[in-house]
This record gives sequence, structure tokens and C-alpha cells, in this order.
Amino acid sequence: MNRPRVRYLAAAFVVLAAVLGIQAVTADQEVKAETVAEGPYEGHTLISVQSYKLNGRLIEVNTSTNDVVWEYDPPNSRVFDAEQLENGNVLVAVTTKLPPSKCPEEHLQVASKQCIQAKVLELDYPSKEVVWNYSWYDEYITHHEVHDVDRLSNGETAIIDMGNDRAFTVNQQGEITWEWQAENHLAEGTEFHRKYGGPPDPGGEKDWTHMNDIDKLENGNFQISVRNFDVVIEVSPETNEIVDVVGRPGNHAVMNEQHNPDRLEGSDHLLVADSQNDRVVELNATTGDVVWKYGGKSLLHWPRDADRLPNGNTLITDTFNNRVVEINPDGEVVWRYEGVMMPYSADRMTVPENSTDTVPATQFDSHFRDPNAATGMLQQAEAYAAFVFPGWVRLPELVTMAAMVVVALWLLGELVVGAYRDYASEE
Repeated sequence: MNRPRVRYLAAAFVVLAAVLGIQAVTADQEVKAETVAEGPYEGHTLISVQSYKLNGRLIEVNTSTNDVVWEYDPPNSRVFDAEQLENGNVLVAVTTKLPPSKCPEEHLQVASKQCIQAKVLELDYPSKEVVWNYSWYDEYITHHEVHDVDRLSNGETAIIDMGNDRAFTVNQQGEITWEWQAENHLAEGTEFHRKYGGPPDPGGEKDWTHMNDIDKLENGNFQISVRNFDVVIEVSPETNEIVDVVGRPGNHAVMNEQHNPDRLEGSDHLLVADSQNDRVVELNATTGDVVWKYGGKSLLHWPRDADRLPNGNTLITDTFNNRVVEINPDGEVVWRYEGVMMPYSADRMTVPENSTDTVPATQFDSHFRDPNAATGMLQQAEAYAAFVFPGWVRLPELVTMAAMVVVALWLLGELVVGAYRDYASEE
């Protein structure tokens, strides 16, 4: 055994552990919000926080003072799309992980240690009490969360069900009034698949379509985001036929695993959080051409929501950068809220009725900046690490931890080899 080398390695490990401890104590974990330029659109901002773990919540931020003035934090849950209703209540999509003792037996066949309950909740605003809900059980939480819910003008609620690859509406009594199953319209053998292709259905509980958004259009049709197909489709509720398609499976120049597309009222434009391309794009829905874009990993990292505000600003949920930003038509950040771990969506609450998502980017300048390949890979590693480590672990902390692993393995190797040599010499 090389005892001096073992001592040096042990000392190095202790030093690195001390450095990591200092990084943990001094890490900036504070939630920050600030107005950084003139021009943010007035009103409070409703932010849904999926979280990396199971501590999702919904917060309302006063955009002028940057104070959290309201919060809903269901236990053991992830929180997705939310909106304030005309009656002042809040409609929110929540998925809760349950222990086996609270699971129906039929939903313990795939993952025997858990099931989930996907919930659509209407909350009384002052008390946060549930005044209406629609829920169902599913197998496990990954890729089975309910991502989007919308209250329709007739009082029904439109829901996207990722785990079962379906879109549907329910009335106030909880009765399904319309349902659309992807297997009948996107799978091999369908007209869509013959024309556009798409990933094969793996069957079972695996993530196939990852449908994540539903909106009712002015013409009465439903717009559905099919993330894993890189398309936004328009479906007639009368016939269930797909009547329009924006994008094409595998054509990542248009969209790549998008979220929360919004049809801009009064125009044929579609504002999309183009997540895997790290940008927000405004598309001509007829041609698929990019009219405007903002992003690149130097500006955004996996955005999942974008809303065009009445003054022309764009509110963006910048998920892997753990923040919400508002940019003006010149591409300047005019407001930001940072430090929320894995936000999913953001809505400016006091936008007048029927005035949101109305400003097309006819005079906007596009802004797109990507880092070099090495920097981009480091940023991606930092983002994925947040699924495993606490939120304070960023790139410097990852470097320290990697060095600790290398030193620990080296030290272990020295000890094993030394022990073997000592044993051999005794023989």
C-alpha cells in the first residue's frame, strides 16, 4: 500500500467535502424578483411550480412589489396549468403521488409501491377550499401528470390526459361530454400516420404522445399540443377528425417537443413555447413559417409557456433557468421572477377579458443566441442534475462533487490494491 498517496487522497477528499459544505452554506437560494426596465404590463402573475421533487405549488406574485400574495401548496404533488376564473376562483391541474394503501388495486399492477391521482380542482380564492373537482387514478407519476385544464364558456372543463393519451371535456356534474383518443387518430394505420408519420405506440404505460395542452378555438374546434409528435393539431369535436396540423413529426425546424401553444386572436399566428429548441416562436399556422423567435440556450433554457400581453410584451416561463421573464418587443427583459424550482406556466391575472394573446409580432425583432457546444452541454447537465440533487447544486457544486467521486474511487482503489498486496505477501 502506498501510504503517503492514501494520506494525500484522504486529505484531498476531506478538503473537497469542506468546499462542498461551504458551497452549500453560501449558495444563493433566494427567490428574486425585479423590474429591470420600463414597461412591464400591470397586474399580478399566477405561477404554477411543478418542482423537481413533489413539492409543487401555485403562487400569485404582485408584479409591482414582487411579493407573494397568495399560495396553494398541495402535499406530495406536482402543479401544472392554472387560471383565474371569471367568478374569482382558481382552476388548477394537480397530480398527487399516493402510497399503495390509498391506491385502487388495478392501479398497482405496474408500480406496486405507488399510484397517482390526477386532479382538476376549482379553488375558492380566499379560503383555498376545493369547491369543484374531477379526478382519476393512474399508475405512476412520470409522464402521467395532468398538464392542462381550461374552463369553457358553457361551464364545462376541457382536460388533457397525458397518461391515457386522450383529450376530453366534463360538465359540472363530472360527466364526460366529449372524448378524443389519440390511438384512433395518430397510431399506425390512421390517415394522420400515413401522411405525417410519428413515433410508434409502445403500448402499456410508456410515454407515447405526451399530449400537454388543449384550447378551444373561436371556430369551436379544439387545438391540442402533441409534444412527442412535434405537432399542434386542430380537432373537430363534431367528427373527432383532425382538420389542421402545424408542424411535422421530426421536423425540429418548426417545433421540437413544444408546450402551451396559443392561437393569437384575430390572426393566423401561433405563439409556442418551443421547449427542446430553447426558444419561443411565433408561427404562421398556415405555412409553418417562423414569424418571430426569442431564445437560444444563452437566453432561455427549456421554456414551457409563453403568453402575448396586450401591450406587445411576452411573458415566458423559462423552466430550466427556474424563472419567469417578461420581455418587450425589442427583446429586453422588463420583469423577472427567479428562484422558483421548475416553473411550468405563468399568467398575468388582471389582463382584461378577451384582450390577451392578440398582438402578432409584425414589428418585433427576433433574438436568438446559442452558446458553444461545450457550454450548452454543461448547462444541460446542470439542469438535469436538479432532478436528483437539491436546488442549490449548480455547475460549481457539480464540479466539486465530480472531483470527490474521482478522489473517492482512486482512494478505494489504492486501499483494495494495498490490501491485496499485503495478503499476497503474507502468503
